[in-house]
Amino acid sequence: MPIYQRGATWYIDVTTSSGARIRRSAGTSDKEAAQQLHDKLKHDSWRTERLGEKPSKTWDEAALRWCQEMSHKRSFVNDAQHIRFFTGHFRGRLLATLTRDAIHGVVNAKLGHLKPASINRYTATMRAILRKAEREWDWLEHAPALRMRREPKRRIRWLTPEEAQRLLSELPEHQREPVTFALATGLRQSNVVKLEWSQVDMQRKVAWIHADQAKAGNAIGVPLNESAVGVLRRQIGKHPTRVFTCKGRPLKSVNETSWASALKRAGIKDFRWHDLRHTWASWMVQAGVPLSAVQELGAWETASMVRRYAHLAPEHLAPHAAAIDDRLNVTSTAQLRLVSSGL
Repeated sequence: MPIYQRGATWYIDVTTSSGARIRRSAGTSDKEAAQQLHDKLKHDSWRTERLGEKPSKTWDEAALRWCQEMSHKRSFVNDAQHIRFFTGHFRGRLLATLTRDAIHGVVNAKLGHLKPASINRYTATMRAILRKAEREWDWLEHAPALRMRREPKRRIRWLTPEEAQRLLSELPEHQREPVTFALATGLRQSNVVKLEWSQVDMQRKVAWIHADQAKAGNAIGVPLNESAVGVLRRQIGKHPTRVFTCKGRPLKSVNETSWASALKRAGIKDFRWHDLRHTWASWMVQAGVPLSAVQELGAWETASMVRRYAHLAPEHLAPHAAAIDDRLNVTSTAQLRLVSSGL
């Protein structure tokens, strides 16, 4: 049977000319619409198999398949937001008609007020879908080459030890303790706030972040220094499950009014909670910790993400910089000889 109904939804059953069978939901309760979709699938499959043509797929079909295949992504919520935006402009459009000019035209007209980084997130999602349509799904001959906007490089914001002490002295206890722990371990905000006692081994002085809690999706082992252990000891007995609390209840957020007020009283501007992680990494590098160790401790996936801190400790390059001294000394000696000889 070409189409059949289950409940209110119609389903399609197509056998192609090569004998392959396609069974799928039509996604509609309208029999006529389901029949039209059936006829289109059969027609497209015939042209694909007999004439070697790419299937005529629409943006809607590509967006749906992307959502089905990529729902496991940690950034799926953001991807879905980007897809909804493009669907509002490209609903029903054939993928082959989505040229670079068409896509950039919509992006420039509707997203031009956003920062380059935000615009690039939308463009990256569209680019990823079109590349899959070309390279994996075989739905496109060529995916358009989409341009990304240049993002200004932000300076790394970190605190000096003196600034950190000023900030800690202004914070209430329920904020001061997790901030101290973040400065001691370099963990991200969510990993600190949601830390549970089951993730801590006080005797071995280690903690761990489970893979589903880590940004990169990999489990993280965290060696605990004395500062971190001291924070944990002060939290013992406050809650049976969670480490950090406020008035006996698990801490839910750190971006409170008290955080902003403490920053203001401490005279610290342009500083976010995430910058505590930058501060930890900066202090580590300045203390002479190798970048490879900082990368492993901070659970960064690539070395390039850690090299942004390298300029804070250029001492390791001193022997290489000194290589020029001999040549300058030779030049200086030759000049002195010329002067002393009266030339």
